[in-house]
Amino acid sequence: MDASAAFRGKKITVMGLGLLGRGLGDIRYLAECGAELIVTDLKTREQLETSLVELQNYSNIRYTLGEHRLEDFHDRDLIVKAAGVPLDSVFVAEARKHNIPVAMSGALLASLSQLPCVGITGTRGKSTVTHMIKAIYEAAGKKVLLGGNVRGVSNLALLPEATSEHVLIMELDSWQLQGFGDAGISPQIGVFTTFFPDHLNYYKGDIEAYLSDKAQLFLNQKASDALIIGEQAASAVMSEYKDEIPSRIMVAGADLLPADWTLAVPGEHNRYNAALALAAAREANIDDAVSRRALEAFLSLPGRLELVCEKNGVKIYNDTNSTTPEAALVALKALEGEGGIVLIMGGADKGLDMNELLLEIPKRVKRLIMLAGTGTSRVLEHTTGASVYDSLEAAFAEAVHSAAPGDSILFSPAFASFGMFKNEYDRGDQFVALATKL
Repeated sequence: MDASAAFRGKKITVMGLGLLGRGLGDIRYLAECGAELIVTDLKTREQLETSLVELQNYSNIRYTLGEHRLEDFHDRDLIVKAAGVPLDSVFVAEARKHNIPVAMSGALLASLSQLPCVGITGTRGKSTVTHMIKAIYEAAGKKVLLGGNVRGVSNLALLPEATSEHVLIMELDSWQLQGFGDAGISPQIGVFTTFFPDHLNYYKGDIEAYLSDKAQLFLNQKASDALIIGEQAASAVMSEYKDEIPSRIMVAGADLLPADWTLAVPGEHNRYNAALALAAAREANIDDAVSRRALEAFLSLPGRLELVCEKNGVKIYNDTNSTTPEAALVALKALEGEGGIVLIMGGADKGLDMNELLLEIPKRVKRLIMLAGTGTSRVLEHTTGASVYDSLEAAFAEAVHSAAPGDSILFSPAFASFGMFKNEYDRGDQFVALATKL
C-alpha cells in the first residue's frame, strides 16, 4: 500500500536511530516519503557510523547526536520514538505539552495498514510463539507480514508490501505496546505468553507499570476479538485486568497440544509455546492438521536455545536471548538428560530474583563459567569454584576444555548484555562465531 501521503512534507523528529536496523529502515522510509526529518540519538556519530553511512544520500535529514535537544521537539508534526525511551522523558513530555503527537513505528504500521493483526507479548516465549504462528499461517497459504520487535525489520518499511490479502503478525514487547496504547489500538488476536519480573531497571522497580504496558495488548480489543493467555501469565493478568478485558478470553497451557505431536525443538517450554500458537491458529480457523505440520517442522530461532553445532560429541547451544534467570532455568531444564552441562552465564544486573536459578545450578551444571558484569558478583556469592572471564573467547575456551563427549555447552547468560557487548544479538553473534570456528 502507498501510505506516503501520511508523511509527505511533515516535520518529523525520530527519537532513536540505533544499530539493529529497525530505526534505520523507518528513517529511510520516512525520508523517501518526503518528510522533513530530525534524527536524534544519545549515541554519538562514531557509535552510529554503520547506520549513518546508509542514510548519507538523503538531504532531508538533519541529526542531533550524542544528546537530545528540547528544540527538536518543538514545532513538529510528529515525534516517532524508539523502544526504551524513558517513561519520564522530558523530551516526550515537551512534545506533548505542545500537542505534538508521539507515536511508535509498530503502532503506525498497524494503524495505517488496517490489516488483521495477531500480536504476541510476554516476558519469555514471545519470539518463538510469533514465529510458530507465522509458520502455521504460511503453511495454511496465508500471506504474512512479520513486524514488531524483530531484529533488522523496519515496521514502516513494511507498508509498501502490505496488501488487503496480508495478515500482520507482530512480536510486541512492553515498549512497542506503549505505542499501541498511545494509538488506542490492540491486535484482533492477542497472545500473552508469560509474565515474570523483568526490565525493573527501566520501570524503577514497579512491576505493575511493566504489566500496564503489556496490557495494551488487549485493553483496546473489541468483543469480537480474542485474547489467548498462557496459563503461567493468567494469574497476573486476570487478577489485575479481568474486568477490563473486552474480548473473548482463552487460557491455554502445554496440555492443549496433543500428546502425539512431536516437536523438533526441545523442552517442555516449547510445547507450551506451541500450544499457544495452536490456540491462535484455531482462532483463525486454521485446520489442526496444518498446524501440526508446521509445528513439528519448526526449528529453534537464533539465540533461543539454538543448537549451533556438535563438535567431538559436544552439543553447543546459543541461548543469548536468555536475559533473565527464568530463561536460563528453562534452558537447563530443556537439556535435562543430555549429559553434563557446561554453563556460560553472567552479565549486567537487572535486579531480578536469582534464588531459584542459584538453587538449580549445582544440581544441573557440571561446570559454571562466568562472564564479568555487574550481575556476576551476585552469583559468585552463592557458588563455589566458578571461573570468571572478561572476554567471551576465554570463557568459551575453558568451556570447550571442560566438556566431554555427550556433554553440552550452554551459553545462557541470565543477565543483560550491557558492558561487554553492543546488545544481546552482538553477544550471540560472537558466541556463534567462536563455536563455528572449532
